[in-house]
Amino acid sequence: MYHTILFDLDGTLTDSKPGLLRCLQETFRELGRPVPGEDTLSRFIGPPLQNSFASQGMDQGQVRQAMEVFRRHYGTGGMYEAAAAPGMRELCARLGDRGVVLALASSKPESQCRPICEHYGYAPFFREIVGSPDGADWDKETVIRAALKRLQVPEKDWSGVLMVGDRKYDAEGAKACGIDCAGAEFFGYAEPGELEQAGAKVIVHSAEELERFLTEEN
Repeated sequence: MYHTILFDLDGTLTDSKPGLLRCLQETFRELGRPVPGEDTLSRFIGPPLQNSFASQGMDQGQVRQAMEVFRRHYGTGGMYEAAAAPGMRELCARLGDRGVVLALASSKPESQCRPICEHYGYAPFFREIVGSPDGADWDKETVIRAALKRLQVPEKDWSGVLMVGDRKYDAEGAKACGIDCAGAEFFGYAEPGELEQAGAKVIVHSAEELERFLTEEN
């Protein structure tokens, strides 16, 4: 059923929470603002970064500054303070052997997505690695459409595309594009029931569960 699978990055292919939280804490300290608790900072993982900073009472200028500071910290080490999701590299290899087209579709800057995918061993499996342009923070619908355009998948064939992601933004973006979403509850980044309410077709808790779903669907 699915000839093309798009993967989110943070919380789906990698457990990136340690590096993200440290860089967020450094950002608030550098800006001279109170550092929110871990529960609040954990909610930064998934939505567009600019929205998360704005939720902390920052105006547009402060949001831009915060994003610049965060990306500096993240790009100089934080993005490698993570771990590959258990079994996902092996699953990507098997899917590729079966002829399924794989690609990354992340709101993270593409200039960071590429080295992260290379560092954690995913790059060889992806036809395309798609993220936001530098200085932008695309929503997931925009990222998905950009990925499918690069993959040259005609819209009439989008019913055979699956988005795999760990937050409601992945499910909502997939729904806006008319494609299915598999909700990946690997590391507990989503709120309870979040993915179901956002319209994910299935919820999986491991690479093995995802593979079983794909086997049943295909």
